[in-house]
Amino acid sequence: MTRHLPKAELHCHIEGATPPSLALSQAKRYGIDTSSFIRDGEYAWEDFTSFVASYDATANLFRTEEDYAVLAETYLTGIAEAGAIYSELIVSPDQGDAVGIGADAYISGLAEGAERARAGTGIETRLLIVGIRHFGPERVVKAAEYAARRPHPLITGFNLAGEERMHRVADFARAFDIARDAGLGITIHAGELSGAFSVRDALDHVRATRISHGVRAIEDGDLVRRLADEGVVLEVCPGSNVALKVFPDFERHPLRALHEAGVRVTLNSDDPPFFHTSLAREYDVASSIMGFRDDDLLGMTRTAIEAAFVDDPTRERLLSRL
Repeated sequence: MTRHLPKAELHCHIEGATPPSLALSQAKRYGIDTSSFIRDGEYAWEDFTSFVASYDATANLFRTEEDYAVLAETYLTGIAEAGAIYSELIVSPDQGDAVGIGADAYISGLAEGAERARAGTGIETRLLIVGIRHFGPERVVKAAEYAARRPHPLITGFNLAGEERMHRVADFARAFDIARDAGLGITIHAGELSGAFSVRDALDHVRATRISHGVRAIEDGDLVRRLADEGVVLEVCPGSNVALKVFPDFERHPLRALHEAGVRVTLNSDDPPFFHTSLAREYDVASSIMGFRDDDLLGMTRTAIEAAFVDDPTRERLLSRL
């Protein structure tokens, strides 16, 4: 339905974008039993905790620079074919260490895949380094220090993800200060598993210009007005929210209410095959179920590009493609 519309994505975890077919191919290469997390060709999980376990098992199927290049090229080429002109991938240097190739090789592989996709389709990509909340504040500081060194020019932002119900946002203020001082864009997961208070904490303690999710701000009318007044951009992932039972269905998802309140919103897929979605499906759901017009959806793409962590010439070039 929305194939004709240009699309942009600010919120996608690269390992979470692994097609099950690619995961199975990787597992076969390395002799890994996938029966605990892939069943009947689909990812298997029941709640957020088991989702994280399934995600981690999938992430560990990638073990070389070329593996990561294939992953990034596969995902980016796919969304480009569905109309995407820009993508920000959330990437974790901790994962490179976990599989034994190190953070630099991990980033190098992903960047190579992004460059291949760009050469083949024209899609522009940037990488956001993420700290993992449940690893604790000191590990997140190390992730921020790594991001601040800018080991690759495609690294332009810093994020915090993981279990929102562990630690306070204020515990991570130092990490965000390091990233901000290095000139990186700032975004943070909040307002998904935790309530509106976590969005307010993100604004107060890390001064985020973007919020990853943020949809539970709808629980606090004053906070919604603040988001609109301050022009904070929400990276909304409806398919993820419904799959994780943050909201019961798309009809009761607050994207439309937030949009009508003047909040700047964008559409994103988060961990698409885990949540039976895609960037194209997010646009289609917004159109067919939530009732957004084409010009509304194009406006969300424009918002994403305006909020993207890119230099001004790149932003202007992307805007000219709308």
